[in-house]
Amino acid sequence: MTDKRVIVIGAGIGGLAAALILAAAGLDVTVLERADRVGGKMRSVPVGGSAIEAGPTVFTMRWVFDELFEEAGTSLEAEIGLRPTSILARHAWSGRERLDLFADVTASADAIAAFAGAREAEGYRRFCARAAEVYRTLEGPFIRADRPSPVDLAQRVGLAGIGSLWRIQPFATLWSALGEYFRDPRLRQLFGRYATYCGASPFEAPATLMLVAHVEQAGVWTVEGGLSRLAGAVADLAKRRGARIRTGAHVAQILTDGHRVAGVELADGERIAADAVIANADVSALGTGLLGADVIPAGDRIPPRERSLSAVTFCMTARAQGFGLAHHSVFFSADYRSEFDAILRGRRLPPDPTVYVCAQDRDGDSDTAPGGPERLLLLVNAPADGGERPLTPREIAACETNIFRKLSDCGLTLEPTERATITTPDGFAGLFPGTGGALYGRASHGWTATFKRPGARTRVPGLYLAGGSVHPGPGVPMAAQSGRLAAAALRADLDSTARSHKAAMSGGTSMR
Repeated sequence: MTDKRVIVIGAGIGGLAAALILAAAGLDVTVLERADRVGGKMRSVPVGGSAIEAGPTVFTMRWVFDELFEEAGTSLEAEIGLRPTSILARHAWSGRERLDLFADVTASADAIAAFAGAREAEGYRRFCARAAEVYRTLEGPFIRADRPSPVDLAQRVGLAGIGSLWRIQPFATLWSALGEYFRDPRLRQLFGRYATYCGASPFEAPATLMLVAHVEQAGVWTVEGGLSRLAGAVADLAKRRGARIRTGAHVAQILTDGHRVAGVELADGERIAADAVIANADVSALGTGLLGADVIPAGDRIPPRERSLSAVTFCMTARAQGFGLAHHSVFFSADYRSEFDAILRGRRLPPDPTVYVCAQDRDGDSDTAPGGPERLLLLVNAPADGGERPLTPREIAACETNIFRKLSDCGLTLEPTERATITTPDGFAGLFPGTGGALYGRASHGWTATFKRPGARTRVPGLYLAGGSVHPGPGVPMAAQSGRLAAAALRADLDSTARSHKAAMSGGTSMR
């Protein structure tokens, strides 16, 4: 199998994970990335003299990377610095309403009791138990396995697991399910926000997304150098195992010989032959023909109304006063439903947004402020229509005003020291072609949406998929897991082909 040539299109974490596994297994692997550096959405941007993380900032499901690095013959700790956080996030609704969640369930329950009363704390404990059950039910048959259909999933959990599968409320929305645990609307809002981790609205996302709560309680880490450094560590290890990584290499189309994948053609006309290709691109890029007409059937045409959320982000350095920022802080809108109605139905930025702030110079265990300006990422959700209707300068200015007003209402004053780097849905659409700015592929709205995500194998022999828009879904660990699944599928298919050819030779009968 070592003579088999594999091309990976895209150096996001899914593609890098696949490349690492295949290179460690001895395959001839080349990664082609159109940008000038690896990481995809795990990126940093320069502001003044600082590098600020402009993509994902929460590291969970560590087991995915522990297993990935182990497969490559090393360990996660040997390659990158990690630090567990005790404060998961700090939340605010006004200058007086603040609530911390902790990695320790008892500490969180005590904080909720002080914030909203003993009944809500008891509801939180029941919620944690149910979130753990959801995760246990889905980890093996869904997260670790190939893309299932609803029938496949039921078969995988078996008769003994059908009760658990029913109890995870696959047909309920997350918002309605939260009403069984919390009467306080602020707590429903807090835990409903987990839907946005995969670009969905809590009012339309399935209740199974409560598993995110369990994932965070199982551990949140800060990564030395940020998550963009984690992507770099995977890329460096892949190169040490023999993979070639070419940045600034824009793949114009995937080539076929009429029956299966034959290689790729770059924008400058260079052609590279391959026995297999892993496309770590958004499935909409394939489905709309951006990687060639021959592979359109391997992708997905996602209508604009079915896209996941986009965002407007501000990367800045600033002096923060009046509010003790944690590493992760969330400032909630006064009316969550109106916020999502504005984004998903009005296709506009909400006037009263929920604002996420990542204070990247705070370690996650205290609210001690740096001595001077600090690196901040500010993010609000936005409609994914960047490819069709770019935000105007006036809309961007209004968004910035609304963000600073929300922060000020909660007691936080920011004094920027450098001009912010702003990324809008149109900017994300340019960075990730075919998406319209959607950051998570198809929105996880309704119980069937999860099963609409394609799996690693495609209708085009020799072409495999990885990334947050395919199974098992968006987020850093899920995208990395998709790369592991793609690599496993590719190796299994190559091995099957090799055995088939060997059987034909030894039996003296040719299939040609």
